Amino acid sequence: MRDAAVIATALLGWYDRHARVLPWRVPPGGGRADPYRVWLSEVMLQQTTVAAVKGYFLRFTTLWPTVHDLAAAPDAAVMAEWAGLGYYARARNLIACARAVAAAGGRFPDSADGLRALPGIGPYTAAAIAAIAFEQPETVVDGNVERVVARLFAVETPLPAAKAKLRDLAAILTPALRPGDYAQAMMDLGATICTPRNPACGICPLIHHCAARVAGIAADLPRRTPKAPKPQRSGTVWVGLTRDAVLTETRPERGLLGGVLAFPSTGWDGSDLPPPAVAGWRKIGEVRHVFTHFTLNLTVMRGTLTGPPERGGLIPLRDFDAGALPGLMRKVWVLAQPDAKG
Repeated sequence: MRDAAVIATALLGWYDRHARVLPWRVPPGGGRADPYRVWLSEVMLQQTTVAAVKGYFLRFTTLWPTVHDLAAAPDAAVMAEWAGLGYYARARNLIACARAVAAAGGRFPDSADGLRALPGIGPYTAAAIAAIAFEQPETVVDGNVERVVARLFAVETPLPAAKAKLRDLAAILTPALRPGDYAQAMMDLGATICTPRNPACGICPLIHHCAARVAGIAADLPRRTPKAPKPQRSGTVWVGLTRDAVLTETRPERGLLGGVLAFPSTGWDGSDLPPPAVAGWRKIGEVRHVFTHFTLNLTVMRGTLTGPPERGGLIPLRDFDAGALPGLMRKVWVLAQPDAKG
């Protein structure tokens, strides 16, 4: 078994010198982190890259610098700013969580158990907030941490079967002092040195503690059970236009792309609806979009409306912001653009 105290000391020393500069992060020795900013960043970072999140985080904290500001924001404004980050249930839970915290006086619970009681906060996010914002010795395990731990202990059991063992080993390593910096140090190590491919073992602060390096299998870990091919789905989307407006609808709160602005569609999400209006509909192409659990092939129909829509509403083109659409619908709009002004 590796010496937990020695590993933590080595890793924290490295972090003090090489911590990534991130807009939501307080640097080592910079004081206590703002729970609101930690929470917001952790929710945004779920299943999303650091590079993708930076701009969103800066816009959110400029528009809504406190949890009270975010709680008071209109749902549509928050969903529009979230567009492009994906996994839209996170945005709906973000709004609900902000309002729950604001209703409780604006203070986030300082324990993982208390945090888990809030909308949209699961075990990982609760542990991360508790450790980083409140210095609670919680074990924070994301994909980067799983990789570091699998290599440190040469765990050859494939993921996801190895998850419980990796979490137990990570808990052994988690120190009581500076748990927030330690959690971020583990993430940074996995993101910058102990990378999925071609790990930079020669400059790793834990080089002398890594069982996988000694065995010559560091680059092969963690092993993964092969994934089954993603199922294919298909559907239809309608881009309805008038001389100066475009037809859109707000999707139902529950389900894929819930609560976001979109073009009327059918089929791919289990719905079975007719075209949203009478128009000279014609097929202009297809878009392909990969979701977490399936791949979507969507037939794009475009037409000029000849009567009032049966569902959805018309937005003047001068007010229409394609940037407020989710990624799938932005692809649809790009395809529909050639005649959008005619």
